[in-house]
Amino acid sequence: MDALNLLAEGFAGALTPMNLVWVVVGCLLGTAVGVLPGLGSSMAVALLLPMTFALDPTAAFILFAGVYFGGLFGDSTMAILMNTPGQGSAIASTFEGHRMAKDGRAPQALATAAIGAFVGGMIASVVVFLAPRLADFSANFGPAEYFALALFAFVATSSVVSDSAVKGLLSLVLGLGIATIGIDAISGSERFTAGSPNLFDGISLVTVSVAVLALGEVLHVASRIRRDPAAHQFTFSGRPFLSRAELKEAAPAWIRGTAIGLPFGVVPVGGAEVPTFMAYDVERRIDRRRPNPMFGKGAIRGLAAPEAAGNATTGTAMGALLALGLPVSATAAIMLAAFQQYGLQPGPLLFDRAPDLVWALLASFFIAMVVLLVINLPFARHWAKLLLIPSQYLYAGIVVFCGLGIYATSGAVFDLLLLLALGLLGFMMRRHGVPVAPLLIGMVLGPLAETSLRDGLLSSNGDYTVFVTGPIPLVLYGLLLVVIALTVRSKIVNRARQDV
Repeated sequence: MDALNLLAEGFAGALTPMNLVWVVVGCLLGTAVGVLPGLGSSMAVALLLPMTFALDPTAAFILFAGVYFGGLFGDSTMAILMNTPGQGSAIASTFEGHRMAKDGRAPQALATAAIGAFVGGMIASVVVFLAPRLADFSANFGPAEYFALALFAFVATSSVVSDSAVKGLLSLVLGLGIATIGIDAISGSERFTAGSPNLFDGISLVTVSVAVLALGEVLHVASRIRRDPAAHQFTFSGRPFLSRAELKEAAPAWIRGTAIGLPFGVVPVGGAEVPTFMAYDVERRIDRRRPNPMFGKGAIRGLAAPEAAGNATTGTAMGALLALGLPVSATAAIMLAAFQQYGLQPGPLLFDRAPDLVWALLASFFIAMVVLLVINLPFARHWAKLLLIPSQYLYAGIVVFCGLGIYATSGAVFDLLLLLALGLLGFMMRRHGVPVAPLLIGMVLGPLAETSLRDGLLSSNGDYTVFVTGPIPLVLYGLLLVVIALTVRSKIVNRARQDV
């Protein structure tokens, strides 16, 4: 009851005219920045940080929260329309979301993303009050659990997203290879850098995702546009809302995606990339059992689940930051620095030392979700009109924004050359039917798997049995064996049907 009373006081503080203005400004800025490839909420918060010292702390953090959530909406908009995710958390949304856009359902895809983000964010805002309990769950994860989780994601994704397991594994190996480039964190030795100082810090996931997904798609379209120009002329229905049947189809995926995303706001695996891929994979597996599988054709569930998962993770990540002082994403880490610059230390004592700020900030999460839904849902039809731009101008603009986004994140010409090289890699993968998702999974989870493997071996003096002890790794390995068995069975059944 005390928590509810404090939350009511927080709403009274957040609903003051000036704080409402900062919520709206933050949501608009976050959405605008998220639309640009390579730029995300973390960069927006970093740029705003020195500009907000004139504000009182409550207004500043309400602004940051709006930017944080708004960035996810903007990322999804361009991921769906242009196959150009602004950040790694929107990568999974491109697979079915962009197919929906190409199939003339761009407004419905944007509405699905907006409602999914709203559902995931609102539920996460409620669960924020349970952040300490989620932290107890995350405490059960050690090197063995993280390694088992990464291995499960590697094999499951590689075997499902492609008809050819060999092509899926090839893509995964490419992603793992790219992830190992740079200075080894333990030994300090160079790995696959060819002696170039530009590669000492490794290759950014943003660069890889923008190059392989966006630039690779542009090159693929350019190579075929003269052969089949009609295939790249987008049309869409003007309906900016979901029908009853579409809502019924998407609702279970929103709930499942939210359930998957909630714990990852506390488990430090680097952000929302992992839960969005897991939510996508779960929906794909469910879809394969249906009489008429829709994945690969613009399945609404394949978009709804990642969107809900991403925003659910973001919401609980904010709770973990406030209640535990635990930053589990780049944006949360920057906000932690902002707290410290204001002389505040996130953690359990923050609720006693600055209750007005904390509860007003928590209340602003709910308000931001509503504001973002109001901003994005009615304008889905107008965002979708970007697809009516002639192809030669549309894709040329994508290339320009890709270059600007990558250059803005590093200021290095070398990264532009890297963008081109990886874009050519993405083009070749599309040309030969090699799936992109395993490469990105390898990039996201490769460092986590490597670090967990080495930490586990160091803590056990080289004893590999440490990775098969404990209930969580055994459950994950058991699920992995089931996945492999089902995949092999599916391949054999499909081969037998083709022979008949």
